[in-house]
Amino acid sequence: MPPQIPPTKLPRVGTTIFTVMSQLAAEHGAVNLGQGFPDFPVPQPLADALDAAMREGHNQYAPMTGAAVLREAIAAKALRCYDATVDPDTEVTVTSGATEAIFNAIHAVVRPDEEVIVLDPAYDCYEPAIDLAGARAVHVPLDPATFAVDWDRVRAAITPRTRLLMINSPHNPSGAMLDADDMRTLCTLLEGTDILLLSDEVYEHIVFDGARHESVLRWPQLRERAFVVSSFGKTYHCTGWKVGYAIAPPALGVEFRKVHQYNVFCTFAPAQHAFAAMIREQPQHDQELGAFYQAKRDRFRAQLQGTRLRPLPVPGGYFQLVDYSAISDLPDHAFARWLTVEKGVAAIPLSPFYASPPADQRLVRLCFAKNASTLDAAIERLERL
Repeated sequence: MPPQIPPTKLPRVGTTIFTVMSQLAAEHGAVNLGQGFPDFPVPQPLADALDAAMREGHNQYAPMTGAAVLREAIAAKALRCYDATVDPDTEVTVTSGATEAIFNAIHAVVRPDEEVIVLDPAYDCYEPAIDLAGARAVHVPLDPATFAVDWDRVRAAITPRTRLLMINSPHNPSGAMLDADDMRTLCTLLEGTDILLLSDEVYEHIVFDGARHESVLRWPQLRERAFVVSSFGKTYHCTGWKVGYAIAPPALGVEFRKVHQYNVFCTFAPAQHAFAAMIREQPQHDQELGAFYQAKRDRFRAQLQGTRLRPLPVPGGYFQLVDYSAISDLPDHAFARWLTVEKGVAAIPLSPFYASPPADQRLVRLCFAKNASTLDAAIERLERL
């Protein structure tokens, strides 16, 4: 007889909504504004640097912590962008995407029966990593209209079991951002506690309207207890390369690397050398990224005014939330499926980002990290709703 399969360790997890909607889009020939990936090329200097790295022989295992040349470039970038002095040897670890970095950080410090505070709506990889650590995610909802943090509710959620607080700015899916007042409140909230912080900053350079990204690296009181996670895929339009990194104080970095070395051990070596070259030789790329995406945001929002969808504000990131309540009373899952199958535009429902979604919320997420022709094709279909 075959062995009895033990109960699943992830009873609430199925196929991710991003995979489901992308498959549905492909099956029905829909314009895919669901999954968050650009459909335009990587910067040519990056492609050239990758080609050069492979030809120069950087094709074997990279050092577990990341190629020294990249860790040094990341440290230089942290100083340039955030006035943060980072030790490339003890504080920077290169990972196979930000998702791996988030998983590593949680498993490095969170133990069974401890608690991790998650701000809903939250990216879907957070809670499974917490569950696999044997811990419990404590969900604190953001403001349903503005997606601002209610710090009083966060404070009320803290217990003696709280080990980690997770923040995300610019926020996926809403684009909301933490400002300096938020960071000062967070400093006060965590002062005198042993609570650690995980700051998901993968959209750090996609910031609009002259705002400043308040990286935890700018705030010494927070940085001393934090894992700061970043993504090259988001910054350089190459999500399929799956390369990111974490910056953490040496003591936290030691524990982080223990998980990393037995998770993937090391990350795609040629890309590490290519990213190092981009950071050194093309610093204007990350500096100009906000303006690049703001032009896309503004054009897309202007086009949406000709539809029955109501766009919400987008301070950062490359996603546009739209309220569809003028079109349908369907729950968001059903509306997203209808929009894809019947109207030819794929979107992501918001409810999968929540433990308990607001009952009357009628929002879906659209990605504007696309060529103008892709967005134009989607708008042509959305105008018929």
